[in-house]
Amino acid sequence: MSHTIMIAGMALVTVFIKAAIFMLGDRIVFPPWLKEALGFVPVTVLTAIIVPMILAPQGGDIELHWRNPQLVASIAAVAVCAATGRQLLTIVVGLAVFFGWQFGVM
Repeated sequence: MSHTIMIAGMALVTVFIKAAIFMLGDRIVFPPWLKEALGFVPVTVLTAIIVPMILAPQGGDIELHWRNPQLVASIAAVAVCAATGRQLLTIVVGLAVFFGWQFGVM
């Protein structure tokens, strides 16, 4: 029951913030430092979601070994992204390594 109340509260806060920004539109001006800080929110949220799924895919202890296909695929994807900077290639290589590792190696 408490989880339901917490989720409903988070949903209300989210809807309120988005509705307020939508209704106010360009009438509200954010300072430059806040605009810059808000630019990091998507990356931060995505990192907070993805890193636990990579390091502890079973939801338990951290799995830092070669049998973790999420870890191996993410390392390959980071390497491809750093080398080429091409998003689609990074996604394709990451998925290919993940599925190849999961079904081929394991």
